Amino acid sequence: MTWLRDLGLGIRFAAAGGREGWARTALTAVGVGLGVALLLTAASVPHLLDERSSRDRAREEVSASRDAEVPKSDSTVLRVSAATEYRGRTVDGYLMRAEGPRPAVPPGVRSFPAPGEMAASPALRELLTSPEGALLEERLPYRITSTIADTGLRSPNELYFYVGSDSLTPATGGHRLAGYGNDRPGDPLTPVLVVLVILICVVLLAPVAIFIATAVRFGGERRDRRLAALRLVGADIRTTRRIAAGEALFGSLLGLLAGLAFFLVGRRFVGDVELWNHSAFPSDLTPSVWQAALVALTVPLSAVLVTLVAMRSVAAEPLGVTRDAGSRRRRLWWRLLVPALGLAVLGLTGRVEENDSVNPYPIAAGAVLVLFGLALLLPWLVEACVSRLRGGPLPWQLAVRRLQMNSGAASRAVSGITVAVAGAVALQMLFAAVGDEFEAMTGQDPSRAQFHTFSEEVTGDAAARTIEEFRSTKGVERVIGTVETYATKPGTYKEDEVTPTTSLTVGDCATLKELAEIRSCKEGDAFVVHPRGDKEMSDWVDETARKGKEVELNSSSGWDPGAESVLWTLPADTPTVTTSRDPIGEEHWGIMATVGAIDPRTLPSAQTIAQIKVDEGVKDVSEYVRNTAARIDPGMRVATLASTERDRQYASVQTGLRFGAVATLLLIASSMLISQLEQLRERKQLLSVLIAFGTRRVTLGWSVLWQTAVPVVVGLLVAIAGGLGLGAVMTWMLAKTVTRWWLFLPMAGAGGALVVAVTLLSLPLLWRLMRPDGLRTE
Repeated sequence: MTWLRDLGLGIRFAAAGGREGWARTALTAVGVGLGVALLLTAASVPHLLDERSSRDRAREEVSASRDAEVPKSDSTVLRVSAATEYRGRTVDGYLMRAEGPRPAVPPGVRSFPAPGEMAASPALRELLTSPEGALLEERLPYRITSTIADTGLRSPNELYFYVGSDSLTPATGGHRLAGYGNDRPGDPLTPVLVVLVILICVVLLAPVAIFIATAVRFGGERRDRRLAALRLVGADIRTTRRIAAGEALFGSLLGLLAGLAFFLVGRRFVGDVELWNHSAFPSDLTPSVWQAALVALTVPLSAVLVTLVAMRSVAAEPLGVTRDAGSRRRRLWWRLLVPALGLAVLGLTGRVEENDSVNPYPIAAGAVLVLFGLALLLPWLVEACVSRLRGGPLPWQLAVRRLQMNSGAASRAVSGITVAVAGAVALQMLFAAVGDEFEAMTGQDPSRAQFHTFSEEVTGDAAARTIEEFRSTKGVERVIGTVETYATKPGTYKEDEVTPTTSLTVGDCATLKELAEIRSCKEGDAFVVHPRGDKEMSDWVDETARKGKEVELNSSSGWDPGAESVLWTLPADTPTVTTSRDPIGEEHWGIMATVGAIDPRTLPSAQTIAQIKVDEGVKDVSEYVRNTAARIDPGMRVATLASTERDRQYASVQTGLRFGAVATLLLIASSMLISQLEQLRERKQLLSVLIAFGTRRVTLGWSVLWQTAVPVVVGLLVAIAGGLGLGAVMTWMLAKTVTRWWLFLPMAGAGGALVVAVTLLSLPLLWRLMRPDGLRTE
């Protein structure tokens, strides 16, 4: 009962403390509210990912393991991917043709689109009807008849569509599906990615916990003076501590309500926010009941515990307040013990093997101990540094003297930066060390060509026209274009006998020289091309490509088995050459012929492959290339060549880190700003006295900057050292080698930028407080 009475009395003081009391409580509520909002957002991430994955699986075709070969029926649908890109954004979608009166309808679509009609996502519809989407509208010249609902989209800003077709067939790339809804679970994360995710969660949430602990201590000096007055009327020390805990409890409860309001209001606008082409539906941002309850219970409890611990170093006496820090220096040994214990936990956990299951608890515990140990070490280092500073310009002396009198508030404000920067340095080291494992060399050469197109159009005339249209496209410098089909050795073969078959590639001399080691070429020439260092395959090519003999084109092994075969005679003087790699890193062998030797328009069946080099100085040149491809064949694949390819799960983890880093950085900036404003309010009378004695405003402004900068510099040094140590240990756990030790430089720059930003934002309040009327008191 005594506890409840004293806590209640503290709540009454906080609620009825007048304008100053409410200002202090409001600062605490806003600070705690920002932290609570971020905690609720973090707790919503699992639900967000589950909902996104669920919608993604719902629009996939029924798992092929159940229907390996889907028979044609009244509900089956032929579809082919028509995905493209537009100014760096992915535009995904399908061409579809119903094979019966009751076709399977994708989720989010009311009815199956008729030929020439399109169901588009809201974002795509908006883009196509805006001036910015003019080039994309040329590529998608369909009539929009319906809008895809949220149930059929990953995110609100996704560019997605379904287009009805009346010409799609299996021969032109149409794939038959029976329905939608793939319940196959996704691939589990590898042990390396699990460790990365654990460290990301710790790094992003640790500053939030520190920020909340700092927020509940706002207004400490005024509170301490009020507690001294309570001691004067007979309250003992324990009672004053419980009353202080009650005040903190009231501020944290208001902070819970404020955090809930911030979260609910911010969630309404989350669909309008897009970072790195990712967004989320407001309904996805929903924490589970037990996680929300845990936040609601933990935050007030932490406020009470933090206040009780903080009050142990404060002696509220009837005639004033004294602090242990003034007479007794902080102890170092136990502050060093915490990060050392964290490193020991990580070391005892041992290395994470590739096929082992990962126990997240010791890894998370070790990382938490290291990061919180750095935050505990910071106050001792700041106190030790400022106690040795002497002399200097007047603004510097004012800042140093203030830190010497009470460096605790400044250290608490900077501890969030220390933890965040240390965690970011460790994460960047870890990402750099494991990046090579998730980035594979593709063998492609973007200097020779930037785009690769592939079409399953099966007429030779269309194949030849494709190359000509690409060459006439604006911004295209060169096209390595080929028309390809199969060639077989004529004859009758038994069922168990393999038909000698090779490929026939038709192109001009410039193209063929890119594909094989051809020294001399003129129109009308043909070549037999052998693979490099493979005698068995070379003999197989020679079995079909017999010089002076006929080959059969578009046989049963071709793309269109229904097309008639064509006989063509390979010239007797055809030279034999060796293949070389094309820009996408592939090798072609078999028969190569110029257009003068065989007209591609006479081929009854063919595929078109074009590798395109463009002038990257031409604005929107990639859009012109894709528009040409869509005009020729809406189902044509257009891929961008890249020398490396990144694993999708690894890229997804990086995206999550970026989202969290942005939110944490904003929280840290808010923490420093609120703490700075609170300290300025506490020093209102002191600032007024200095102004009354003639101190210039510029002097006080510089003193505020130095007062913020000194703890930040110390904090950054601690963060860099601790982050490098944590990163090295985590890298060792994954059996990797630290490849980049200088990754802390951008983090240090971000910390310095925060100091300048917070100082500039606090100057308006500083100018307002620096008035002589601030000497008035009650």
